[in-house]
Amino acid sequence: MQEYGHFFCDYFYDLGLSDRTVTYLNMSTMFVILCVIIFISDFIARKILVQAFTKFSKRSKTNFDDLLVNHKVPRNIAHLVPLLLTIELFPTVFYDFPQFESFILVFLKIYGVLLTIWILRSVLRTLESYFKTLPRLRDKPIDSYIQVVMLFVWVTGFGLCFVILTGIPLWTFFTTLGAASAILLLIFRDTILGFVASIQVSINDSVRIGDWITMDKYGADGDVIEINLATVQVQNFDNTITHIPTYALLSDSFKNWRGMQNSGGRRIKRSILLKAKSIHYLSEQSVERLKKIQSIKDYLTTRQGDIDSYNAANDIDKSILINGRNLTNLGVFRKYIQTYVQNHSGINKDMFIMVRQLAPTSQGIPLEIYAFSSDKRWENYEYIMSDIFDHVLAAVPYFELEVFELSPAVITSEI
Repeated sequence: MQEYGHFFCDYFYDLGLSDRTVTYLNMSTMFVILCVIIFISDFIARKILVQAFTKFSKRSKTNFDDLLVNHKVPRNIAHLVPLLLTIELFPTVFYDFPQFESFILVFLKIYGVLLTIWILRSVLRTLESYFKTLPRLRDKPIDSYIQVVMLFVWVTGFGLCFVILTGIPLWTFFTTLGAASAILLLIFRDTILGFVASIQVSINDSVRIGDWITMDKYGADGDVIEINLATVQVQNFDNTITHIPTYALLSDSFKNWRGMQNSGGRRIKRSILLKAKSIHYLSEQSVERLKKIQSIKDYLTTRQGDIDSYNAANDIDKSILINGRNLTNLGVFRKYIQTYVQNHSGINKDMFIMVRQLAPTSQGIPLEIYAFSSDKRWENYEYIMSDIFDHVLAAVPYFELEVFELSPAVITSEI
């Protein structure tokens, strides 16, 4: 290229121009030629590398090379070719202008650092996308790890750029940086906490992508769609997105529904309140009437026979029901609900089923159903639970019981 420079100098001298003008014109002409060479070399390198990677990716069985093309890794690598050509040829262009040469050299070094960062960024994004396709890593916080590496790359890159601009030794720069660690810790506090939290979450397996979590403090109730260095994104069931600081998963409490989703059923734990004054012993006539309920007919027959045998054997005076052993409407109702829940098609029979009486309250006697629905999907779960309690509430009057409700007078006084 230097020979072309002499050619242009001779040509400009033949035109009768001054030495200074010839020097500037020669530099300008060589600079234009260099720009054309850079543009052509960049175009050719991009075409060759991109097409080569594209053809190779179509033939290979893995999708990693496809991701390399999608994230423009070959395209970014191709930019190294014009950079190397520029470093090789620019001393010839600015041979007569050493002050420009030093400035351009600094610019090229900084551009080389930034280009390297950009290539590494493309490679890291490719790795991130590839790891997310692996079944064993799909629910891991890959974003957090990639962001940490990327943060280290950017800090190192900016440090190198600063060293190139100032001319100070690299070791001196990082030594000074270490002295300012307190300030850096303050600036990157959330990032450091997020990184530590990401590692803890991954090691303890407390949260995965796809988990349903509930965190009342942040108004989160939905599926985890992303875990990165700074935040955990939760898509709520109303399709809103809640951003939770990653370190909050360690410092605050939250509920993870993964155990329920992986189990055989979703828990139903709800009670109805019965008026205490409606509870009483059952007379023989009441027992005979309740025997018409098919699901508890055999139970009542067997149970009443045992009670009559006991009372007769102990010569119990049954002119008053409280004497001896007796059936109560609440006990029979509890047995009926237990049988009904056990026979319900929406209940998992292999899991725990119980109908129990809780401690009395000022609002009445709570009768709780504790069971697990076989269908864990929210909509179907709510339907199963509602279907059970619709039946339970409708069955209460058949056992001469009453459901507790606040009277209008009490509601008015409270208001």
